Amino acid sequence: MIDGVIAIVGRPNVGKSTIFNRIIQQRLSIVEDTPGVTRDRIYAKGTWLTKEFRVIDTGGIQLIDQPFQVEIKAQVEIAIEEADVIFFIVNGKDGVTPDDEYIARMLKSSNKEVILLVNKVDDGQMIDSIYEFYSLGLDTDPIGVSGIHGIGMGDVLDIAIGLFPTEKGNDYEGMCKFAFIGRPNVGKSSLVNAILNEERVIVSEIEGTTRDAVDTPFKHDDKEYVVVDTAGIRKRGKVYESIEKYSVLRAMSAIEKCDVVLFVIDGELGIRDQDKHVAGYAHEAGKPIIIVYNKWDTVTKDDKTMYTITETIRNEFTYLAYAPIIFVSAKTKQRVANLFGLIDEVYSFSKLRIATNVLNEVVLDAQMITPAPTHNGKRCKIYYASQVAVAPPTFILFVNDSELMHFSYQRFIENRLREAFGFKGSPIHIICRTKD
Repeated sequence: MIDGVIAIVGRPNVGKSTIFNRIIQQRLSIVEDTPGVTRDRIYAKGTWLTKEFRVIDTGGIQLIDQPFQVEIKAQVEIAIEEADVIFFIVNGKDGVTPDDEYIARMLKSSNKEVILLVNKVDDGQMIDSIYEFYSLGLDTDPIGVSGIHGIGMGDVLDIAIGLFPTEKGNDYEGMCKFAFIGRPNVGKSSLVNAILNEERVIVSEIEGTTRDAVDTPFKHDDKEYVVVDTAGIRKRGKVYESIEKYSVLRAMSAIEKCDVVLFVIDGELGIRDQDKHVAGYAHEAGKPIIIVYNKWDTVTKDDKTMYTITETIRNEFTYLAYAPIIFVSAKTKQRVANLFGLIDEVYSFSKLRIATNVLNEVVLDAQMITPAPTHNGKRCKIYYASQVAVAPPTFILFVNDSELMHFSYQRFIENRLREAFGFKGSPIHIICRTKD
C-alpha cells in the first residue's frame, strides 16, 4: 500500500533527476547537464523506513519562452495536484533566480506541504549558501543536500514521511473493493451509475469530467462492495501530450487500493495503445482483472462478432490470458448485473490457498508428464512447492538450480496450476529458489 506521493519540481539543471534517482536507488531518470532533458513526468516507487511512496520527477520550469514549456508546466501542475509532499529543488551554487521565485509563488498557491532542498551543497564550506533561499518566502526552512553524494537525503525523507497523510482506519474492512480503469471516455462513470442504479457520478462525453477518485460503498444481493471510479484526464489549453501520461497516476492510485480491477475497453473505438499501458499497470500490481468491453450496444454484430473480438483482445493482451472477458452496455445495462458474479469469482480465486500436499501432487505430476528441458546437459528438477501468499497467489518452487528454470517451463507449471485450481482472473507469481 502506498503511503504517500512525492513530486520533485524546480527549474532546469538544479539536479531534480539526480535526487529522483537517489531516492528510488536506481538510475531511471536521464541525468545530463543540459537544461530541459526531463520533459515527461517519470514515476517510480521508493521506500524509506517502514513507508512506501510514489515519486514523480518533472521537467524544469522556466519563465523564458523555451520549447515544450507549455507542456512541461501542465505536467508539473498535475504532479503537484497529485502529490502529498513537494520537493522544491534549487541550486545552491547559483543562488536565487527569477525562475525559483516564479516556482515558489506557484507552490505557495498549491496549499501543499513543500520541502525546500538546496542542492549541490557538496561540502561544509557551502552550507551558508542555503540562507539566501529564505527570501523565497516559503513556510519551510531550506535544507542543504547533495543529490550526487546523498548528503542530507536521509533527513529530508524523514521529514517527508512525517508529512504523509495519517493512515485512517479502514471503513471498508471485509468489503470487496473494485475499480474501473481505462482510457478517458470509455464509460467508466456510466458503468458506476449503472451498477449503483443512480446518477452518483457525473457523466459527460467531454474527456476528463471525473476529476477525483470517488469511493462508494453499496450493497448488492446482501453483499457489501465498494466501487472506485477513477478520474480521467484533463486537457489544458493546447497541450498535446499523449493521453496516458495524464491518466497514469490516478489509475495507479485506484489499482493500489482496490481488490479487483475492471479494465474497460471502448467498444465504439476499439483497442488503443494506451489501453495496453493501463492494463499493464494492473497486471504488474498483481491485481485480479476482468476485461469489460463496454458500449456493446453500439457495435454492429453478427453471430461471430463476439468470438472475433475475443480473439483480438487475447492477441493484443497476451499477458492477460487469465482475465475473463465480458461484453456490456452501460447505456442499456446489458449484462451489467453479470459483473457481480465475475467480481466475486475472481476475488475469491485471488484469496485461494492450496493445501501443501495437494499443491505438490499437482507440481510433481506435471514434472512426471513433461520434464523440464535440458540445458548444457542439466535439467531443472522441482523438489518441493509451497504457497507463501495470496492476492496474488504466490508460490515458491525449491529446485536443484534456479538458473536452469526456463521461463517457458515456469509458464507450463503456471498453466498446470490453473488447470488444477482455476485462479480465474488472478495473476500467479512463481518464485524459484535453489534448494540447499
